Amino acid sequence: MNVRRDVPVAFDPGAKSYDALVGANPGYNEHLRLSAERMALPDGGRGLRLLDAGCGTGLSTAALLSVAPHAEIVAVDGSAGMLEQARAKDWPSTVRFVHSYVEQLSDVGIEGPFDGILAAYLIRNLDDPDATLAEFRKLLRPGAPLAVHEYSVRDSPRAKITWNAVSTAIIIPFGKLRTGDASLYRYLRDSVNRFDGAAAFRGRLQRNGFVNVRSETMPGWQSGVVHTFLADAP
Repeated sequence: MNVRRDVPVAFDPGAKSYDALVGANPGYNEHLRLSAERMALPDGGRGLRLLDAGCGTGLSTAALLSVAPHAEIVAVDGSAGMLEQARAKDWPSTVRFVHSYVEQLSDVGIEGPFDGILAAYLIRNLDDPDATLAEFRKLLRPGAPLAVHEYSVRDSPRAKITWNAVSTAIIIPFGKLRTGDASLYRYLRDSVNRFDGAAAFRGRLQRNGFVNVRSETMPGWQSGVVHTFLADAP
């Protein structure tokens, strides 16, 4: 299996265990909410239309909803199993889930403009991240924010050591215990090691036409490991 290309499908078998697995990571949900808060969406999202790109089981959707309870949220994921778990949760009528790869949004009728996009743990898994970032820019209203919540350790030796220690000693064994297969979690460890450093990813955002590009990391053990990359559509 080409793990990178098949990442959404690879999540299907472990979808029922996903929330329990990530819930064992201290701060996981709080950090998603922090990235959503950093988008600085006004007035509780009243009158806004938001895109949650790569929503998984809806944890990032819940983060968006917590800071923008009055917004319309379109949540998209390529894993049918993850979306089944997301849809089974209690949501207001303003939240809609769509099964689609983010590279094919127009094929399922998802069009802009959006007043904000949150992409959590998504860009690292794409075959062509630049094409998707360029598409996100086109989907956003002028001045609207993009928040990319993502691992990035290449700029920090300490963060890289921390990530590899945690993923090798905890994430991979626990993932195998919960799902019976460690391949997806080994891919997670290795994909984070290969992904852009924070400075390189900020440069990638700029090259794809975004302005006011900046980033902030997370508190706790994920300091320097997980970041909110923020940028605005021109």
